[in-house]
Amino acid sequence: MALMEKKEEVFSFLKSMGFPAVRVHHPVNHFDFTKKGRNILVIGPMGAGKTEFAAKIYRDSQIALKKSDKIRELTTDGTSDRRIVYFIRSRMEEKRFPDAPKNAIVYRGGYKEIENIASINSSFDLEKVIDQHPEVGTWIIDEAGFYDERLAYVVENYRKKHNVNFVFPMLILNFRKDIFNRTCRLIVQNATDVFPLTAYCEHPDCITDAYYTYRYYLVDGVECPALYFDPLIIVQNSGISTDPKIPNYSTRCDKHHYLPGKEYTFLILKPLGELAYAGNINPLIKELKNIKYDIQKSELYNHFIEKYVKGEKLNPIMMNALRVSCIAEKALIYLFSEENIISNGQLKWISREISGNIEYINERLIENKKNYLDDLQEE
Repeated sequence: MALMEKKEEVFSFLKSMGFPAVRVHHPVNHFDFTKKGRNILVIGPMGAGKTEFAAKIYRDSQIALKKSDKIRELTTDGTSDRRIVYFIRSRMEEKRFPDAPKNAIVYRGGYKEIENIASINSSFDLEKVIDQHPEVGTWIIDEAGFYDERLAYVVENYRKKHNVNFVFPMLILNFRKDIFNRTCRLIVQNATDVFPLTAYCEHPDCITDAYYTYRYYLVDGVECPALYFDPLIIVQNSGISTDPKIPNYSTRCDKHHYLPGKEYTFLILKPLGELAYAGNINPLIKELKNIKYDIQKSELYNHFIEKYVKGEKLNPIMMNALRVSCIAEKALIYLFSEENIISNGQLKWISREISGNIEYINERLIENKKNYLDDLQEE
């Protein structure tokens, strides 16, 4: 887990064992606890092994802590020893692995139970944990994109002041292939080291490296790509979901990462939201009702036909995206929680006007850190 800084030494070592001229790949190193003040990003799509990478750092720490006082001098600044590792997980992650122990680093295919672990909701929670553990010199913050932007500054100030290391196993890109959110962008700006991980593309006809996380739904056994305006964060457990409201995730290469509806979002949906904000709410209501009750009359459906069925680049799998549940609610959530175009009052009123699924809307607002639930409860 370090740069190949001693390349000639590696070649000499291999040559001494009788190796011919071979292609030498990056060595898989143990974590270097002597280096201080680092912000280490471990990035890649879902399933690439980011959290498992973090578990390996913890295992390395248990070996390093058995070393002599001479080593402790190399890994300690003030009260913080970088060999002491603490793992931070999001409380939302508990939903993904409900059967796993609370004190475990959990990843696909297994988990590692540890002593130093806490589940948090916000940067304020992180500050409290850090203050309680001044002896910790390496902090692993899993899926930092789930937290508020303030976390990036809490981490940066503490790192510089105490020469500790922070490790971020995280999704940099969301299912739209965009930077996940502003928290991720701020953390990227302060990164000192990056370890990019890949996974196989999980499309059945492909075995190339995949860098992207793909979101899809299963409806009657059919793969239905998530629409561009799907809610940004939807937490799903580790199993395969056949609920048309709950997505699945896989790793995909660029060729097999399907993302329908981006053009519609900015050509049609967002302008309708802007009209509603300006006071002309009827066109948005009409489109949402058509989507919900007679989708073939909607501009969404007609746009898809023109683009994916009659267009120059035919891509009929994109039409499957219209088979999922709560599309109108997703459009409404997008306009409210991400574009901030419609107000809380409009969200409440439109939800009722279209007889929207209030439970679904509330669940997505919770996951996307929008605290308007009391105003949306059915009366």
